[in-house]
Amino acid sequence: MYRYEQLAALIITMIDNGALAPGARLPSVRTLSDQHGVSISTALQTCRMLEDREVIVARPRSGFYVAPKPRKVLALPSASRPRARASAVSISGAVAALLEHSSNPAFLPFGCAVPDGALLESKRLDLSLARAARQHGARYNVYGTPLGDPALRGEIAKRAMRVGHMLSPDEVVITSGCTEALTLALTSVAKPGDTIAVESPTYMGLLHTLEMLGLKAVELPTDPIRGIDVAAVARLLETERVAAFAIASSFNNPLGSMMAETDKRALLEVLGRYAIPFIEDDVYGDLYFGRERPKPFIALDGGANTIYCSSFSKSLAPGYRVGWIAADRRTRQVIERKLAFSLCGAVLPQVAIAEFLARGGYDAHLRRVRQLLQGTLARMADAVEASFPAETKMSRPAGGFVLWLELPKRFDSRALFDKALDQGICFAPGDVFSASRRFRNCLRLSAGHGWNERIEDGVRRLGQLAVALLAA
Repeated sequence: MYRYEQLAALIITMIDNGALAPGARLPSVRTLSDQHGVSISTALQTCRMLEDREVIVARPRSGFYVAPKPRKVLALPSASRPRARASAVSISGAVAALLEHSSNPAFLPFGCAVPDGALLESKRLDLSLARAARQHGARYNVYGTPLGDPALRGEIAKRAMRVGHMLSPDEVVITSGCTEALTLALTSVAKPGDTIAVESPTYMGLLHTLEMLGLKAVELPTDPIRGIDVAAVARLLETERVAAFAIASSFNNPLGSMMAETDKRALLEVLGRYAIPFIEDDVYGDLYFGRERPKPFIALDGGANTIYCSSFSKSLAPGYRVGWIAADRRTRQVIERKLAFSLCGAVLPQVAIAEFLARGGYDAHLRRVRQLLQGTLARMADAVEASFPAETKMSRPAGGFVLWLELPKRFDSRALFDKALDQGICFAPGDVFSASRRFRNCLRLSAGHGWNERIEDGVRRLGQLAVALLAA
């Protein structure tokens, strides 16, 4: 055996006998080198080999960790095959009812994909806000500019360079969360009656916005791992007139799927042929579980035909409601609509986030949050596999913090929703993720509140209810 193979065998033995438990951090590459008398390159080769075998996992800027125990893996949800036909959207009543229950702290929080403030632990950010209010409260208790705080726009532009997108602060418009950003983008490229292409399933908030704007939706075939079927998009555009595409940059909500960079480029090439505007929602982009942050579409086409929307609501401060939009040549149209819809955003939260980013705390914060969310998703997946019907299919998200479950066609997630509410459990029924109210046999669970006995018990009881309904 080569030296790196000998070291790998030793580490595997330590894992098998419990000396290194699942989730435990391995000694650093330098420490392995010193302890076992091998070169740093040999120690690194050992770790890379174990990573390839899925014995350990790498966490950016943190090191190598023992992989979770292998478990019985449920099958993936089916790839969607919606009819290539535009339809009106009518989900507002269902979404409003869901949001009402999800905001009730008496219910277990599986409904809305909003991270728990306790999980985020944004104390440093809150201190920045308190300091700004104490020292310059009168200065910030004013109407800001429609573009938003200059310092914050500058920090956002700096971060864009990390993913290969050269963005000017003057191209950034601060919004009230990503919802306003999407609204500004849609009204800049479409008018009532137009058709917007979306993923299937897709984010219910996007569908609700389409409905309120009087826009139709055409649902695109979507794979639970690879995302949109680019070949199907090309066929659709041969016959259907589409005003714009609106999809997730990296991690579809609710599937957690991620398009490969080659597929992203292929999609942009198809849309470029027809000069169709592209709107991307990148709220989950920083919550990736791989080695590198996936590139958004705007970094691949330079913003030529892409409108970029994002926010800090999923990764840092949901209550601050700070998002942004980068629309390149449509910036003037976006600003005009911003003036009409909300005039400007609240100044103080923008100032606080700008200071937090400038002090360099965001990346360390993200590393910790990604680790927590990935661990919570893994434990929720274990609980689903142990409690839900054996026929259940489950997504394998590459980022974010939601799970998508698919049960047999005869299953009714609406009936499960009613019974779950009686037991103090709220989740998102599958039909709110489709303009045509498909996916009634599916449901989405949010894992944004960390993991504890109460959460685990809630998943178990929900699974028992699903088993009873399926057997009835």
